[in-house]
Amino acid sequence: MRRTGLQAEVLVSLALLMLAATGVVASVIRSADDARLREVLARSLGSEARAPRPPVHSTFPGTVWWRIPEGGTARPWGPLSDRLDPVSRAVAAEAARTQGSVVRPGRGDEAIRFARVLPDGSVAVARLTEDSSSRLRAVPANLLFGLLAVDAAIFTAFGLFLLRRRVVVPLQRVARAAHTLADGELRGRVPVEGVRETAELAESFNEMGEALAQRTEALEKAVADLRATNRELQEAREGLHRAERLASVGHLAAGVAHEVGNPIGAILAFVDLARRDPAVSDATRGHLARAAEQGGRVRTILRQLLDFSRPSEGRVIPMDLLVAAEEAVGLVAAQRRYSALEIRVEGEAPLPAALADPGVVGQVLLNLLLNAGDALCGAGTPSPRIRITVRGVARKRRAGDAPDEAAPRRAPDGIECVVADNGPGVAEENSERIFDPFFTTKDPGEGTGLGLANAQRLLESLGGSLALVSPGALGGASFHVVLPAAPAGDAQGVRGEA
Repeated sequence: MRRTGLQAEVLVSLALLMLAATGVVASVIRSADDARLREVLARSLGSEARAPRPPVHSTFPGTVWWRIPEGGTARPWGPLSDRLDPVSRAVAAEAARTQGSVVRPGRGDEAIRFARVLPDGSVAVARLTEDSSSRLRAVPANLLFGLLAVDAAIFTAFGLFLLRRRVVVPLQRVARAAHTLADGELRGRVPVEGVRETAELAESFNEMGEALAQRTEALEKAVADLRATNRELQEAREGLHRAERLASVGHLAAGVAHEVGNPIGAILAFVDLARRDPAVSDATRGHLARAAEQGGRVRTILRQLLDFSRPSEGRVIPMDLLVAAEEAVGLVAAQRRYSALEIRVEGEAPLPAALADPGVVGQVLLNLLLNAGDALCGAGTPSPRIRITVRGVARKRRAGDAPDEAAPRRAPDGIECVVADNGPGVAEENSERIFDPFFTTKDPGEGTGLGLANAQRLLESLGGSLALVSPGALGGASFHVVLPAAPAGDAQGVRGEA
């Protein structure tokens, strides 16, 4: 429903009030004008009534006069004659009763009547023409209409100017600011100006907007903190589930390795004895050599299972992660299979020391480099490249920190080593299982599926982490190794518990 505006409603109300006031003023003016008209007519017509002879040229042309002797009948007096009408007779009777002069202006199209008692006791009666009467009455009416027109013009102009400037415009500003506030722009403000009431309204609106903006910012921060906490809880729950799975696999692996290790050792010993028998042919000796090779592979897998199932007992000391990365690259680059790879190590300077076991870190980095090299060589990637980036990071992030930002605080509390390649990467359906034990994307016989699972377990035992980003910086897979930073000035290793 469309509502009437404040300006229109107030103007209409004030207009009605103005009309009422003007009507009172007009009534007063009309009464005063009637008195003036009676006085003028009484003076003018009275002088004509006292004349000894009828006037030849009356002040008001067309005026009809009568004389009514005391106790007699009315007779025309003057050049014009007519019968005495009842209204004129009543005016004459009123003059005779009051012994004075009487003027009856009349209303509408009535004629003006006049009566006066003469010194001889007779009554002079006059009746003006309707045209003269209308002209005499029209003068005050025109004055009243003019007054109404001037009042309306002045009131409308002044009312529009004052009302719009002092009330309507400030309210419109508040309304526009409220719409802006509803649209989400919480910093919109209203100028504090005008009379006291509108200024107080603007100040109250600005205070409300400021309070709303502060509460919205606090709510957004609380929501961001809650989301960050939920993410941390989700990651912790996933880590707990993964730890449970790894613990189950570890117990199973320990049992299998223990039960299978001794028979495999005996089998390998008997195979070795058979190979040394001079009665065995060369062909048989070759079969035995291949059997020994496969048995050695089984023993290697069993050793990995044992490493996976038991905690690390290495020394946790401050170490240079950049040096460890360069040493791992030297071991890979020396192999002919990876001679075509372009491996580059980059590091920020200065870098704080990482608090870890150098042997474990070297084993993890070597495993990541071998996996990247196998992926690049197996996919036939043109210009295969591996880039290792070592930098400081903040392991404990605040709400709102970008996840890919290197070090959002001045003193990083962690060291990150990113191993990225430009290979095919890891398929999306495999990214959730890449750290599961015995999961591998290599061909049968080329991988055990324990390398990444063991690497993640070892890093977590050191207080670090291992995560996959695919696609990474070079378009392929990118593995992020994060380790805690050593305290500033700490140069001696400490014994860690895995």
